[in-house]
Amino acid sequence: MTQSNFVDYVKIYFRSGAGGKGAVSYRREKYVPNGGPDGGDGGNGGDILVKGDKQLWTLLDLKYRKFINADPGKPGSGSRCNGKSGADTVLKVPLGSTFYDADTQEFIGEITTDGQELLLLKGGRGGLGNYHFRTSTNQAPDYAQPGEPTQERTVIIELKTLADVGLVGFPNAGKSTLLAALSSARPQIADYPFTTLVPNLGIVQYKDYQSYVMADIPGIIEGAHTGKGLGINFLRHIERNPVLLFLISATHENILQEYQILRSELENYQPELLEKEFVVVLTKIDLIADPEIIAEKLALLPSDILKIAISAATGQNLATLNDLVWPMIQRARKNYGTETSFV
Repeated sequence: MTQSNFVDYVKIYFRSGAGGKGAVSYRREKYVPNGGPDGGDGGNGGDILVKGDKQLWTLLDLKYRKFINADPGKPGSGSRCNGKSGADTVLKVPLGSTFYDADTQEFIGEITTDGQELLLLKGGRGGLGNYHFRTSTNQAPDYAQPGEPTQERTVIIELKTLADVGLVGFPNAGKSTLLAALSSARPQIADYPFTTLVPNLGIVQYKDYQSYVMADIPGIIEGAHTGKGLGINFLRHIERNPVLLFLISATHENILQEYQILRSELENYQPELLEKEFVVVLTKIDLIADPEIIAEKLALLPSDILKIAISAATGQNLATLNDLVWPMIQRARKNYGTETSFV
């Protein structure tokens, strides 16, 4: 997925269809002098819905659609003929899409499963024709209901990546290299900061034909929660990752400080992120010849956390990392009530 076609935020003005008006009509047939009212009902206006599609990974299709309307209902007519209802407008969105009212910031809903539908706006109900208002004392009513008006709303759609495991780290911590080593994903990898500009997803194969989804999130720097670097544009994507891997390059001097900065950035963005299960992963150990130095660096980290040293380039300890992560994924899936919540 390239930077140009990855879109994770759009703002759209929606308007549902108005209901059609009911008809005022009277039966007019030869030899039926007092046929009475026969005005039909107006059709219902079209709804606006969104529907989850697991084949989509971006909001690109909605990027340039600033105004979206549903069809109105047609008016009723004589002979008790009802007007045609307006067609619903159904928008396909990727899994992980969330919806907010742009004016009130009210949370409308979210799409997390394939085929799931969410009603954004209800179409107006069609008005009743004058046939419905006949009574013994008013056998020729000359009125009918108008259709209900449209509903209008400006909606913010945000995409939050659905994955079992999210990779968190500074630029050039080895996140993309790890994703490429564990899955068939081929993210851009280069020796300069911010190589990753959009989230990348990969499916990691585990034992007995099991698998999980890993997300490579663009690099975080100190002050990201205030807008520095890539800012919080992509921090939202780890909200959906129940397991986090904090990646820190073994070539850096102050391992503990980097770990503390990463935690601080997540806490400042959303404190609940620190409640997720995580592993601290010391990367690029193939660049350090002395194993004792690697052990000393790991010892600098808190003793009560899970930590491991790996090399994605050589594959060292990648199987062990998978074994550490898999029970966490299983617990997360159990909490969500399904084996495939994130796959």
